[in-house]
Amino acid sequence: MRNLDKYKGIIPAFYACYDDEGEISPNGVRALTRYFVEKGVKGVYVNGSSGECIYQSVADKKLVLEHVMEAAEGKLTVIAHVACNNTKDSRELAAHAQSLGVDAIAAIPPIYFRLPEHAIARYWNEISEAAPDTDFVIYNIPQLAGVALTQSLFAEMRKNPRVIGVKNSSMPVQDIQMFRAEAGEDYVIFNGPDEQFISGRVIGAEGAIGGTYGAMPELFLKMEEYVKAGELKKAREIQYAVNEVIYKMCSAHGNLYGVIKGVLRINEGLELGGVRKPLPGLSETDMEIVREAAGMICAAKERYLG
Repeated sequence: MRNLDKYKGIIPAFYACYDDEGEISPNGVRALTRYFVEKGVKGVYVNGSSGECIYQSVADKKLVLEHVMEAAEGKLTVIAHVACNNTKDSRELAAHAQSLGVDAIAAIPPIYFRLPEHAIARYWNEISEAAPDTDFVIYNIPQLAGVALTQSLFAEMRKNPRVIGVKNSSMPVQDIQMFRAEAGEDYVIFNGPDEQFISGRVIGAEGAIGGTYGAMPELFLKMEEYVKAGELKKAREIQYAVNEVIYKMCSAHGNLYGVIKGVLRINEGLELGGVRKPLPGLSETDMEIVREAAGMICAAKERYLG
């Protein structure tokens, strides 16, 4: 019997943590993991887009996950994104993730070359075979991967008993409805786009994974509480406030995750470093945006959390 309840809730995407030399910071990884435990989120999604996965080596990803698992002490659901742009490295990461006891692994489709659906299915299934005792989550993010999860490909993947759901980061919220309708109750559809969190939840997503959750987890947890209680007007007010923060953070010259790490430094005292090149770091003028976003989050928490 599947245990899907452990995936239903707020699951922040984990940020890459660097030291002064730009290498993975085990101390930063541990501090960020403990921060999420203290905030009371359901789990973490490790080594995905927010973890700058495209710019991480296999060794980097292993190191991050090892320290997350040690620091989490079983208090978080852990989903490890293991996709690399080749099957061999992806399988190595999948086997490593299972050896550490993660709850699930996840993968985007291979990028750059446009593969036919049967090749994408083979890629995902071969990754899943390397972690035979671990749940598998399909990561649908067509705007970045260049490939969309179709209903026919999803139907093929559901033949794999380890597949338990889809992290859906496509922008049409209707996609969540369609995946949910096709898959039924024995699968979890995760809302991906943070700006439409409540829309995704209302239309059928039971879990949610997002890249900005870590900057303001309390606000997403409160929205989740209101959605469950049917208090959608209150949830919408917070969604609007959250979206204004997201727009502010996205207005910087530097990368969004650099802004978020700056916000966490101000609001939470976390030292997570910058971003890895070629992602653009923060400029001097961006620091005002970081301060404004940090202040907006504090003001929203004071207003909506009491």
